[in-house]
Amino acid sequence: MPPPVVPHGMCLKVVNDRNMKGGMGSETNPLKFMDQDYNFLQSYCLKTRQRFVDEFFPPDARSIGEGLLKPDVMAKVEWIRPTVLYPNVAEFIVQTVSRFDYAQGNVGNCWFLASVGALTFQNQLLHKVVPDGQSFSHNYTGLFHFRFWRFGKWYDVVIDDKLPTIGRQLIFVKSKTYNEFWPALLEKAYAKVCGSYADMHTGRVSEALLDFTGGVHMHYELKTAPSDLWEIMCRAHQSEVLMGCETPPGNETRLPNGIVLGHAYTVTKVHQVMSGRNPVQLVRLFNPWGDSEWNGDWSDKSPLWNTVSDEDHKQLLVSENGEFWMSMKDFLRTFDNMDICCTCPDFLEGKSACHWISKYHHGSWVSGSTDGGCMNHSDTFYKNPQFWLRVNEIDKACEQGQNNVLVSLIQKPDKRHRRRAAHHGIGFYVFAVPPEMRSEGRFGSSFFSKRTPVVTSGAFQDARQVMKFFRLEPGEYLVVPSTYYPKKSAEFILSIFCKNEIHIQKDTERMEKDFLVDLLNESEVLYTEEVDERLKTKTLFRQHSDQFKVVDAEKLQWLLHENLLRGKNNTEGFGLDSCRSIIAMSDFSVTGRLRGPEFIRLWNRILTYKEIFYSMDSSKDGVLSFNELQNALEKTGLHLNEDILNLMFVRYGGATEQISLEGFICLVMRLNCMARIFQRLCENGKVTLDESEWIGLTMYS
Repeated sequence: MPPPVVPHGMCLKVVNDRNMKGGMGSETNPLKFMDQDYNFLQSYCLKTRQRFVDEFFPPDARSIGEGLLKPDVMAKVEWIRPTVLYPNVAEFIVQTVSRFDYAQGNVGNCWFLASVGALTFQNQLLHKVVPDGQSFSHNYTGLFHFRFWRFGKWYDVVIDDKLPTIGRQLIFVKSKTYNEFWPALLEKAYAKVCGSYADMHTGRVSEALLDFTGGVHMHYELKTAPSDLWEIMCRAHQSEVLMGCETPPGNETRLPNGIVLGHAYTVTKVHQVMSGRNPVQLVRLFNPWGDSEWNGDWSDKSPLWNTVSDEDHKQLLVSENGEFWMSMKDFLRTFDNMDICCTCPDFLEGKSACHWISKYHHGSWVSGSTDGGCMNHSDTFYKNPQFWLRVNEIDKACEQGQNNVLVSLIQKPDKRHRRRAAHHGIGFYVFAVPPEMRSEGRFGSSFFSKRTPVVTSGAFQDARQVMKFFRLEPGEYLVVPSTYYPKKSAEFILSIFCKNEIHIQKDTERMEKDFLVDLLNESEVLYTEEVDERLKTKTLFRQHSDQFKVVDAEKLQWLLHENLLRGKNNTEGFGLDSCRSIIAMSDFSVTGRLRGPEFIRLWNRILTYKEIFYSMDSSKDGVLSFNELQNALEKTGLHLNEDILNLMFVRYGGATEQISLEGFICLVMRLNCMARIFQRLCENGKVTLDESEWIGLTMYS
């Protein structure tokens, strides 16, 4: 089967942005992971009577990953389909899905399996992650699919059903019912998303909980837990919520009380019993190992169960299955942290009619432009992305509880393989904006040097996500996400949830304009076209044009080097292809050469851009920084929004994160040209071109 055609670069970004605006990437319309279409592949395999083999997650050592199995063990691995392991009796699901269906295998992914345990309690979420209608009988082709939320988008992930075995026994997650395979196939699909089985080794339970819900994540450090945590857990248990927790670090050391350090557990239930005349708050937990239970108070064999009523005693199921009860007091003492993930935090309001509102923004820290670092770096902090937040008056129905805002910051990975992704220290700040400053757009360094944030995310963490639950009074605020150190590039998702109406805008969205690139008329740009300079240009043209009085790309390249770059050692010069492009953008007759008037007009523009370049080069180092570039572009008459400016800086700054004179001239020429083409041809904000027109405009420019 030929591989699908996948767009790259800017085209892929445009396609993805359009898909997101059109609803793709939602839970009802997920994107196709690695562009693999389940329905198409299923139909193809049925028609050709083939069993599907996944070329993007092949049944070999690459999918297991490095360092997980020793070479001699890896050599014994066989990838076998369930229908071969257990002919005629293999089942995707036997009766129903349960947390007792599986036990952890030879990869340290307790964080993932603890999240799966929580998922088995919520049928609606379970069917979202594990689509119905899959089996080893009806229309069986060896193809299965699952759905996960990954960094702002839902994906449909296809896999083949070849599973890694040794001696015909599964290596990784094991089913307690010999012929049931939903746990192993779900684990394989998630391993594919992570990059390999080895990429699932170690993690935080919150990561998989969030990938199963795509919603809100709340994190609680149990040593400083809020006084009403028990009530929060009770309301969460009664709602469509997943809960997990982790023990203190310890390399999976088993304590005398049965608890395993450095391990993830599922919170499966909360319940209050009467022990004699005393109410006791209990928490039920599940160890994804399928054994190793707590043996303290309220454990399976604890005599305290003899002090409760017969009705409460029914909560106890004595079995070595990995699930156990403990008191809330012991839970807070024994465990380190807890995570709650849900599609919406309305459960926090109890019986209140209040509904939380969510807003999402996808952004980036761009090297050299919006990578200002934390507030310790006062000279660059202001460069970070800035988001305006307006909190309206709180409705009386929503006054329950102290906190009314939850902010979450997620950094996206820079690599597909989970273990190889670079995690920067991330955090955010919230500043109050005084009334007299609310008409401004982006704030400079002076705003931050005089102010203390009203809220911070706390200590910066080298983590996938940081979040904070807090209260804001009605008013306007500035939210600034940042990395700890400056000059760290990454993409991020900023999510803001509020129990009353909010409005959030990026600073560059506050001034509405017809076009992203705001062009001034050429008459508004300060050109220094003195009479003697014009005469020099005409003389220059006559000296270097051929008998037909034209200048081509080769002559333009020589002229630029002789008249603009002579004696400058820190420059690569104008490439011939760049000169061809400059000619094409100035060539009204489409001949590949410039006649007298065209050349004179071009040369005067180049001299103007040269003068602007050096006047804006405040550091006098022969290159432009991001801020210098922004000022220089405005001087040429180009006003760009931040996204386009960042894109131009990446495109023309490259690894040096600086713009040379030749780069600046090419940038201004091309941006001016493309913006004018769009504004000339657009109708109602869109341009319609046939293929010939599109090829002509993009290739000859």
